[in-house]
Amino acid sequence: MKVYGVMDARTIEQLIADGESLTVEFKRRLEGDALTAAVACMANGQGGSILVGVDDDRSLVGAAGPGGGPPDAARMAAFIQNTTEPAHGVSISIMVLEGKQIVRIDVPKADPGPVGTRSGRFTRRTLNARGEPGCVPMTAHEIVSLGTLTRGQDFAASRAMDADIEDLDPLEFDRFRRMCRETGDPYGELSDVDIIKALGLLPQSGGISLGAVLLFGREESLRRWVPGAEVLVHDIRAGSAVQERIVAGLLKTAERVHEFLDARTDSAELYVGMHRIDLPLIASSTRREAVANALLHRDYSVLGPVRIQLSDDEFLVTSAGGFPQGVTIENILDESRARSPILAEAFRRAGLVERRGKGVNEMFESQLRAGRDVPSYRRSTSESVTVAVPLGSSDIDLVRFLVAFENDRQTALTMGELRVIHSIRAVGSASPRELAEELALDPAAVRTTAGRLVEKGVLEARGQGRSRQFHLTARFYDLAQDRGAYVRVKGADPLQQERMILDYVQAFGRITRSQAAELCQVTPLQARTTLKRLVDQGRLQLEGERRAAHYVLPTSDASPGSAD
Repeated sequence: MKVYGVMDARTIEQLIADGESLTVEFKRRLEGDALTAAVACMANGQGGSILVGVDDDRSLVGAAGPGGGPPDAARMAAFIQNTTEPAHGVSISIMVLEGKQIVRIDVPKADPGPVGTRSGRFTRRTLNARGEPGCVPMTAHEIVSLGTLTRGQDFAASRAMDADIEDLDPLEFDRFRRMCRETGDPYGELSDVDIIKALGLLPQSGGISLGAVLLFGREESLRRWVPGAEVLVHDIRAGSAVQERIVAGLLKTAERVHEFLDARTDSAELYVGMHRIDLPLIASSTRREAVANALLHRDYSVLGPVRIQLSDDEFLVTSAGGFPQGVTIENILDESRARSPILAEAFRRAGLVERRGKGVNEMFESQLRAGRDVPSYRRSTSESVTVAVPLGSSDIDLVRFLVAFENDRQTALTMGELRVIHSIRAVGSASPRELAEELALDPAAVRTTAGRLVEKGVLEARGQGRSRQFHLTARFYDLAQDRGAYVRVKGADPLQQERMILDYVQAFGRITRSQAAELCQVTPLQARTTLKRLVDQGRLQLEGERRAAHYVLPTSDASPGSAD
């Protein structure tokens, strides 16, 4: 328990100004059972702050202790810890704002959870249909599911009451053996019973586990013991409107989903020199990981199917239940935790997931290499996880540049380097701070990555200190046949057209009057005037006549010419 006697007025004022949310709640008064229930509700969500003495309309009414006296932070904290089950410690601070005493109760997320009141009341913080935050009762399924997850218990190891091996389908064991043999895994040579034993699917209390039913169960077994094991695949692209509902063991389900998507995923071809590059609508690694994550990490205590949707704009996969414990939208590239280690192990041996546990990183990298935006988890909530994979047109110029670079250097760019390159390509040029904000990364790490890309010849830098900016090299714009853009992104003052023209000639060897006009965004006459001035100064040299006229840097023995 940690109790504070004071708190920053600006912090509390900002919390009040922002209004109620999933992590902030206002209460006019709060004591007794209502106090315990409010804390338990917040703990079973994301955690957060309860402000006592603030009305729903954000007006300050002031808080009071029992009998109308001043609130006592230490007594409130002790009361909460003694009336929550299991005991849940909070931090409490009290301050005076506009002459009113305001109590702030900081509630950590339940870990392990869930947390209830001594009277057996379990609620959780959520948003209603109007987007308003509040507390709703937890169902028995939710209480069991959250308790199993947060206490490190694998629900797949729980006994499926009254089920035995006869409720499993021998064909699904054959499927598992076939998939294991394809990956060279020794489990491909085991018998049915030995597979169940090796995967830890035989509970000590006898019978078989829910995980055994999920992996190898017959359809009727799944409907009885795991009714949430259902997948709805839908292609809603123009002219398609095809839907398939799948109720089967997880291995069979994964294969059927992949067959559905494979039949509807076209590829485009791109040639870079002698190399042919396939650009599929959805990379196979992305399809594999998105589907596997939905099947492995969904909450099977919740009814309703995993929904997989293919539209003209995106590939969308939604599954019930929030992220596994410890995983968030912000750290999803760094944290890899399975909701069920047993099911994850079975999928790894069958070759359905990336064995290193970096499948989400592969999804991101596949999108970046295809010149598309990275997958987004922003639509995920505490009740479901949604990944949206953009399917827009590829940035062919960027793909061509990346392939050419890696072929020349015989080295692969890392996913972190690809993220920085993709972000800079989108904006033209950016500082390390801007990149860090865009990518939600540490600025120091971004500076290191950008510096490494400069050394490799992928990026160029200009400026010093905080004014330092990075942009793609001249070679990228040369391959993209957009040389003028190179000079523009270098950030030269647009009023200094002479500098822009000289940068262009320095990078590409020559410039024509029409190119100079386009580069400087001026009329051909204005471009002619600037070019003549540079020739008169001896900084450029005119070669050719009429339509063949162009400008180059002067040679040591050349004499100044005159502009056309």
